[in-house]
Amino acid sequence: MDPSEVEFLAEKEMVKIIPNFSLDKIYLIGGDLGPFNPGLPLDVPVWLALNLKQRQKCRVIPPEWMDVEKLEEMRELERREEAFTPVPSPYYMELTKLLLNHASDNIPKADEIRTLVKDIWDTRIAKLRLSADSFISQQEAHAKLDNLTLMEINTIRAFFLDSLNCMYKLRTNLHPAATAGQFTDF
Repeated sequence: MDPSEVEFLAEKEMVKIIPNFSLDKIYLIGGDLGPFNPGLPLDVPVWLALNLKQRQKCRVIPPEWMDVEKLEEMRELERREEAFTPVPSPYYMELTKLLLNHASDNIPKADEIRTLVKDIWDTRIAKLRLSADSFISQQEAHAKLDNLTLMEINTIRAFFLDSLNCMYKLRTNLHPAATAGQFTDF
């Protein structure tokens, strides 16, 4: 999966909007949405919220976790804990990027939120790199990846796979062939 595919999955997450138009219920493959009434909050997928926002048909209400105080607590917890802490959304980074790029005027303290989420991301990626380094240097055969998001796994995937392939080749080359007296190469 590449980052654009992970972002596509994130767009299916629900977010609350306040429409400024009236529309009966709409029937989509993913489920029914609506009815849309001016001033009444409604949960819709992010892709629809952003589309309506771009057409100035709604105001986006940020998710509960997209709050400076909550993100500061999350950042401090992530820095204190050695293991990965649970994140408020499996797509926290993608949602932050999408909502702040397209609806920042609806999100209080948008710049602070952007900085805090980037700090959390940097802390988690640094932990992930240290974990990967430890995993490879100890020549482990398996790893447990609790509380990681798809985007975080996707970030380290190529490095991890290349490292594991190199380790496999090195291990198989260390065992001489039984009859030929040569090293085997797979």
